[in-house]
Amino acid sequence: MRILGIDPGLNITGYGLIEGSGLKINLIEAGFIRTTSKDNTSVRLERIYRSLNKLIDNVKPEVLVLEKLYSHWRHPTTAYVLGQARGIICLAAQQNHIPIVEYPATRIKKSVLGKGQASKLQIQRMIQNLFSLKALPKPPDIADALALAVGHSYMSLKKI
Repeated sequence: MRILGIDPGLNITGYGLIEGSGLKINLIEAGFIRTTSKDNTSVRLERIYRSLNKLIDNVKPEVLVLEKLYSHWRHPTTAYVLGQARGIICLAAQQNHIPIVEYPATRIKKSVLGKGQASKLQIQRMIQNLFSLKALPKPPDIADALALAVGHSYMSLKKI
């Protein structure tokens, strides 16, 4: 199964594609889509949308995995901006007939690291070790996206 994990953001949207199932997975591709704050929001969202459609067309994922939206009461604007990026991602997935699966961040962290409150650095290190990467995935959004894909693969094993 080809699993595309996406860590949405208006500035940086990380993505990671893995192939396999359960514990037998291979890294196919990972990267990020960057926008510039100099552009207005609609231009930035269009860039994410176009880039994601191109990515989907190139890598042909069978499922897209997103983190469930979480909003902290101290930072409501973050949820609003993140929601716009997620909406564009959901639209691209729907138009390309790719099912979307969502998980809370703590569930992904627990599945991949065994600890639901893991730090960004811990996620980066785990992804680096898992795929034998020479360096930490940077920006961290790439590691987050790969963790989503890996977590989905691990959790699908438990369903069998």
